Amino acid sequence: MDSALSRRAFLLASGATASGVALDLALSAAPAASAVAPSAVASLTTVGAVARPHGAGGYRRLSDGPGWRRVTRTELAGARKDRADRRTPLACFVQLTDLHITDTQNPQRYEFLRGADLGSWRPQEALTAVGAVSLIERINQLRYGPATRAPIGFVMTTGDNTDNNSRIEMEWFLTAMSGGRFTPGTGDPGAYEGVQNCGLGLYWQPGSGLRDIDKRAGFPRLEGFLEAAVREVSSPGLAVPWYSTAGNHDRLFGGAYSPAGGFFADLATGSRKLFDLPASEAGAVYRALRRGDPTGARFRAVWKRYRSRTRTVTADERRAPLSPHAYVAAHLDPAYTGAGPVGHGYTRDNLDSGRLDYSFRIADRVVGVSLDTTDRGGDYRGSVGTRQLAWLERTLKAHADDIALIFSHHPSWAMTNLTPDPARRGERRHGGQELLAVLRRHRNVAAWINGHSHLNRIVPQGGFWEVSTASHVDYPQLARVVELADNHDGTLSLFTTLVESAAPHRTDFADLSQSGLASLYRELSFNSPGTRSGLAGLPGDRNTELLLRKR
Repeated sequence: MDSALSRRAFLLASGATASGVALDLALSAAPAASAVAPSAVASLTTVGAVARPHGAGGYRRLSDGPGWRRVTRTELAGARKDRADRRTPLACFVQLTDLHITDTQNPQRYEFLRGADLGSWRPQEALTAVGAVSLIERINQLRYGPATRAPIGFVMTTGDNTDNNSRIEMEWFLTAMSGGRFTPGTGDPGAYEGVQNCGLGLYWQPGSGLRDIDKRAGFPRLEGFLEAAVREVSSPGLAVPWYSTAGNHDRLFGGAYSPAGGFFADLATGSRKLFDLPASEAGAVYRALRRGDPTGARFRAVWKRYRSRTRTVTADERRAPLSPHAYVAAHLDPAYTGAGPVGHGYTRDNLDSGRLDYSFRIADRVVGVSLDTTDRGGDYRGSVGTRQLAWLERTLKAHADDIALIFSHHPSWAMTNLTPDPARRGERRHGGQELLAVLRRHRNVAAWINGHSHLNRIVPQGGFWEVSTASHVDYPQLARVVELADNHDGTLSLFTTLVESAAPHRTDFADLSQSGLASLYRELSFNSPGTRSGLAGLPGDRNTELLLRKR
């Protein structure tokens, strides 16, 4: 066996990839860039092809469509014609964000908000697990960056890996990422107890002839769908190291509510579930949520008022919420090491302190910084504390000679929530504009990479680029390959390339295999009533070359 490959395998298994050695060894052990056909890599990305709807009106089927061209953006630096001839790759990785792996039977979920806002519940949510695995399969197929043909060194998730801040969802996520089998169902193992067989027309009832809201929009009747959706899933796990960043759905109830006297924890693990509300009450809860209801006061009041409408479901302790300590401990569990590193960015220091920020070595000249932007005081919007800003300042100063890539869940425009952290009442919270001001003071910052908004958007922010990527639960269900290269002319190029899952674009309603369900996941998400349009962004937010000055 090649010695470089043997050493790399050892480093991956031991978690030493955090030192940045993995990328260097991958570059040295990989075939020369000229041996990797660019067209072969591009064909696996949205440069080669993108799912395209056909037909008009109602439920539309997907098929193969033309790819998205690469756009060169020069707001931060000019593009010299001969830069590609001198270019040296510095880093290549994949960003996953907003997988929202969901336990659709959790009693704590607020699907009943669909009575006020159609987009508050998605018909495709039962397939989040198979969709995530299909995306992992595509990343394993890629192997190289489509722009520089450098080997993919790692994967970074930027939060909302799960949906309900529950222990079982975290186990599913970690198993999918690291490899193994899991069954994406809770409660009674012999019966589905969620909204999709409750007999209410507010939700898609795939196994019945009820003319529900979604069937009236053209959704099919699919006998056996729910049984297939909670069938055992098999994941190969990522073939490269991966790192994890937390999002509001990973840390808060429903992605918005902080613990409030144990109400939400008791609800999640208990046996009573509220399936619907009068439209006026659903609207009141929805409006309170959007305005900011950090402790879920309106939700709790309505739930108690309409308790008589709840139904009995099977209680399940595996739905219990995760504390910051338990969240880190789950990542450090050797059962989920996979391709490494141990802890996936988190260390014993994170376990002891409960702080979810960390830095890691990407390559000799590149450092990564993962920042926790979830406000533990509640609310779906983000912020950071004073201690975090001070830590970030120290970290960037310590790596002044490195190129810094910042990772978080929330983008700058969604960091407007300054609710105090219950554990640090006297500490100020800081929004996106203050965080931008800190990053702009450090000339070594090249990019801030995030998610949360479920939208592809790339914004120049002074001397660096803010890159926000669409989710993998809402259409168009994308991940992003990011490649950093030195052009040796005083500029750097940051390439971004969007990637769909490995599932075929065309679906077959009779195919309820794992692959068939992953295809259906994409098509259902396209047709989901109430979904926002334009989440793919503009051409300059998709496949790009982003120029910036080398500092």
